[in-house]
Amino acid sequence: KWGLGNSRLTGGLLKIAALLEEGGVCGIPTDTVYALAASCKNPQAIEKIYNIKDRPAEKPICICISSVEQLVEAKPPFSPLLWEFMRNVYPGGISCIVSKGDWLFKLVFTSDSIMIRVPDHTVTCHLCDITGPLAITSANPSGEADSTHHSMLLLLWSTVLRLMKVKISLLHLFFFVCFNRHFLTQACLTFLSTGTITIVREGCVPAVKVRQIFDRLKSTMV
Repeated sequence: KWGLGNSRLTGGLLKIAALLEEGGVCGIPTDTVYALAASCKNPQAIEKIYNIKDRPAEKPICICISSVEQLVEAKPPFSPLLWEFMRNVYPGGISCIVSKGDWLFKLVFTSDSIMIRVPDHTVTCHLCDITGPLAITSANPSGEADSTHHSMLLLLWSTVLRLMKVKISLLHLFFFVCFNRHFLTQACLTFLSTGTITIVREGCVPAVKVRQIFDRLKSTMV
């Protein structure tokens, strides 16, 4: 477990953790973008994210965890190859899109697939270690540019304030902002039940490197 100090940063993190436990939505930094986060323990909070972003319900959301072992507790029906792949690439800027199945359907109500990743970001992983897995998505209105600067969070915040006048369920939104960070685009890949992968979007990890890692691991497990 992560150690908890007495710094102001830790105090802010604990405040966010408490809000997430209460069903709130928070803005957090990650290694790729600023994101909106909700606890996977609170499906209604995840629904708030969709309302805030005006995100279509059929679009999958990402599950952020502090380590692969944190996901083991949910007992998803993953193949040994998928487990080994995740242990080799995490933490890092790769998202694995997998079949959601019954193990997660009651928590995240979106389509049949779900993105999973362990961010290479100490603050984000520390928060997930306190709260458990978080549902996250970039903190920008659906269809607009990714939120790579804190000013984009503030713009969304002003929109949320207007929405809160008529939608009380958006209360308890709190932003934890780290300034002057450099962000990278995450790579997204689909992990198929046939034991193959499809690169959906190339990001900070080159597609050729992702395939090299996957092919190497697959060859050792045949």
